[in-house]
Amino acid sequence: MSLLNFEKRLQKEIENLQQNGLAKGDEQVVTKVVKPQGDKGPRFFLEGYGEKEFIRMNANSYLGMSLREEVIAEEEKGARSYGVGPGAVRFISGTYLPHIELEKKLAQFHSREDCMLTSAAYTSVLGVIATLTTPETNIISDELNHNCIINAMKLARPKAKKIYPHFDMAALEEKIKESIGECENLIVVTDGVFSMRGDIAPLDKISEITQKYNDKFPRDIVLMVDDSHGVGAYGKTGRGTEEYTGSPKVDILVATLGKAFGVNGGYIVSDKTVITYLREKNPFYIYTNPITPSEATASIKAIEMLDSEQGQKLLQHLREMTARFEQGLIDLGYETIPSEHPVVPLMVRDTQKTADMVIYLRDHGILATGLNYPVVPKGDQLIRFQISADHTSFDIDYALKVLEDYKNK
Repeated sequence: MSLLNFEKRLQKEIENLQQNGLAKGDEQVVTKVVKPQGDKGPRFFLEGYGEKEFIRMNANSYLGMSLREEVIAEEEKGARSYGVGPGAVRFISGTYLPHIELEKKLAQFHSREDCMLTSAAYTSVLGVIATLTTPETNIISDELNHNCIINAMKLARPKAKKIYPHFDMAALEEKIKESIGECENLIVVTDGVFSMRGDIAPLDKISEITQKYNDKFPRDIVLMVDDSHGVGAYGKTGRGTEEYTGSPKVDILVATLGKAFGVNGGYIVSDKTVITYLREKNPFYIYTNPITPSEATASIKAIEMLDSEQGQKLLQHLREMTARFEQGLIDLGYETIPSEHPVVPLMVRDTQKTADMVIYLRDHGILATGLNYPVVPKGDQLIRFQISADHTSFDIDYALKVLEDYKNK
């Protein structure tokens, strides 16, 4: 069967993306990784660049766990014991002992009753919102929430969707008041850390507002937070936005094992009744293979390392490198959004200039991510730098020198 006409339409859309500077383009292929040596952090090598070394400042591995020997050893041990894949979904025969142990470890880490692992944080969000939304549910969302939340709201088909301007607490309160009498319950959902900008949701204030109006709804207000970029990356002990803001425990917390913990997969923590219901009803959990048993064993080790003296040292070094880079940008006259989080945005506010700067950085051995509309709003085009505990003072200063040279150029 011919797909000629179908593919013509697809090709036209691809060309439109390319012409408007919105195409993501070819993926960079990492061919080799050299672990830290001397005053340098890890160096990455890309297909097509020969032996050119790159400092990776576009990764979510905030603590560098993916390259730590202790974590690698645990994953190898898990693979030897259980094989490289689960071979089935959880409710058939895909649940292994490391899955159970990891869920207990994460529930304890977050001081919750129960935890459910998922294949990714993205599917965690989709599954929670789609499963818990009824025809009598309103969903209220920050305008800059992650794409997974946006798509989850489309999939869930709530009675009403209400969007409030970014961090506008008065507007959030007004959206809640509008919903009184409209629906039986609310789901208020926000990112903990907004991953494009590194700014942090005021969870303490959001919690206060939702609690204020909870008794106005027959089936309560459920406060849900996706803290995938927060957990492990900041807070005194690495427990993310709740810890950083001093917020009470939110009702449902979604996070990931694939960023600060350096492995793969997502998870949900909440009360036992909520988690039990999601195990029974969430199709993204029921019909999807779990992470591998070896990924679970590696994740357990990463959590244990974070909850140790070594973890405290990693967090402190991460804070120092983040502050060094952020202050360096300011000293050079660049615009950023101040935050203690290791996502450090350089606000460019121009699509073509963003693309030019990313190429210049890459040509000089720095990997960073350019973000343009529609990923970010028009006028908010930026380059996202992500600091890691693997970065050294040498790495940070080298990156700042490249940015200084670009500015002088």
